[in-house]
Amino acid sequence: MKEYDEEILHYFLEHQTQLFPEAVAESPEEAEEFLEDCMAVVCKNIKEVRDYFDDAGMDVAGMSEEELLEASEVFAIPDGRFLVVEG
Repeated sequence: MKEYDEEILHYFLEHQTQLFPEAVAESPEEAEEFLEDCMAVVCKNIKEVRDYFDDAGMDVAGMSEEELLEASEVFAIPDGRFLVVEG
């Protein structure tokens, strides 16, 4: 199974300007290629998002869940998962 399923790809396509000033992908295939190139990560919950940022060396100890969710790199997928894309 691909890491970036159809829901992830379509959500990213619709919301990519959250992180980038203009579109970086125009199709699900382009979105998948872009996410792979960026090594974007799909997290199943906010704890995994926190762990990801912590492992990446970001100081998130004092950040609330809301502050994590407000980060432009974090895309909250409607099914409860999160996509983290570092631009």
